[in-house]
Amino acid sequence: MSRKHYNIILVIADSLRKDHVGCYGNDWIRTPNIDRFAKESVIYTKAYPESLPTIPVRRAIYTGRRVFPFEPVRRMRKGIPWIVNAGWQPLSDEDVTLSEVFKAAGYRTALIGDNYHLFEPGMNFNRGFDEWIFIRGQEWDKYRSAQLVREEELERYLTPKLRGTSVEKLLRRYLSNVHFRRSEEDWFAPQTFREAIRWLEENRDAERFLLILEPFDPHEPWDPPHEFVEMYDPNYQGKEVITPKYGPPDYLTERELRHMRAHYAGEVTLLDKWFGFFLEKFYELNLDKNTVLVFISDHGHQLGEHNLTGKVAWGLYPELMDIPLLIRHPESVGSGEKIDEYVYDHDLFPTICYLAGVEHGQIVDGINILSYVEREAVEERRSYITSGFTSYLMYRDDEYWFISDREGRGAQLYDLREDPKLEKNIAPQQPELAERIFRKIVEDAGGFLPKVESISEEAYRWYEQLYL
Repeated sequence: MSRKHYNIILVIADSLRKDHVGCYGNDWIRTPNIDRFAKESVIYTKAYPESLPTIPVRRAIYTGRRVFPFEPVRRMRKGIPWIVNAGWQPLSDEDVTLSEVFKAAGYRTALIGDNYHLFEPGMNFNRGFDEWIFIRGQEWDKYRSAQLVREEELERYLTPKLRGTSVEKLLRRYLSNVHFRRSEEDWFAPQTFREAIRWLEENRDAERFLLILEPFDPHEPWDPPHEFVEMYDPNYQGKEVITPKYGPPDYLTERELRHMRAHYAGEVTLLDKWFGFFLEKFYELNLDKNTVLVFISDHGHQLGEHNLTGKVAWGLYPELMDIPLLIRHPESVGSGEKIDEYVYDHDLFPTICYLAGVEHGQIVDGINILSYVEREAVEERRSYITSGFTSYLMYRDDEYWFISDREGRGAQLYDLREDPKLEKNIAPQQPELAERIFRKIVEDAGGFLPKVESISEEAYRWYEQLYL
């Protein structure tokens, strides 16, 4: 394929489960726009985050470098590590980002999103952009200082076991942040994509551009406009849990859990709807002829499967680890083709540079995954993937799925051929196989897994004061 200087648009959704998107087999959640986009895209069926959650994923995507197995903490404040969990660190001065590479190559660059973690002081993710737009108010964002939420409104979202927890504290902050909302356009996904549409219109004169969109949805809290929840659980009467407690769902009845899933599904459909409006502008401006459009999520979310809700580090199952990845090429390269090779999020850096015809000149860990489509000089075919989340590890190949801590303790081993839902742990029956797989993870990490320190109470208090 001839190398051309295409524009690049990269959309990174947050907490979007692969199994909640129609083009990946879901038959009950409405995602018509993503599904339509997938028909014109390469569909990667085995895409995974090399580590998680939010910030480690962005570090990998923005730099093309692996974050796992998590390097020692580089920044301190009064002797306290500046870290929330393993890999959750700012971009360093030495990191070279996608935006910096493209800006040096003469591209106009922009970052638009409501993912507030990226814009926290000192995190450096807005580096290298000609324009960046931070849409305020998500989750813990210190946007409104006044307590604008009424107690009767708060009561609607809290089961008795959620009272007095961090969920209540989060909701007091969040509901005050969104107190101003009056119409659908005021929700976060609409705001992000409306700003993106505006940017496309205002920057028609750009000879070449890189636009990164960071919608935080469908990250919790899940409170889409009421009609989106009604699509999936109409006429419900009861507590509306829109922010899960991380761990077992013992704070919910079965009925409340089903309704919480409807809230998540509604948030997915809201995201899809406004991604659709963005696509309309994309085609209206004829960007489909000269622009590569990439859609990915950072990770999924646990919604009661394996007796977990949230993003629990020891629950590295498919509902958390499987991610959608779609790449639309303006020349229809691989359009509608499914690629079953193992790919990582940090593969996007070299792949995007290749698609744009930009030489990045960096040492990266990712590979050009478009080579699987072009079938010319395929760089590497992986037989397995590994990942890490704080002090927990995950491995999968075509036969087995493995989870343990960084010492190999608490091993879970599943036979994917016999047990695709990961319901029967065979590690006790096959300890030697579990040990071999654990050693494979260590080897993949360079032969050594550094100790991951849990964040101290003092460090968390400082982080909470600064950001939360």
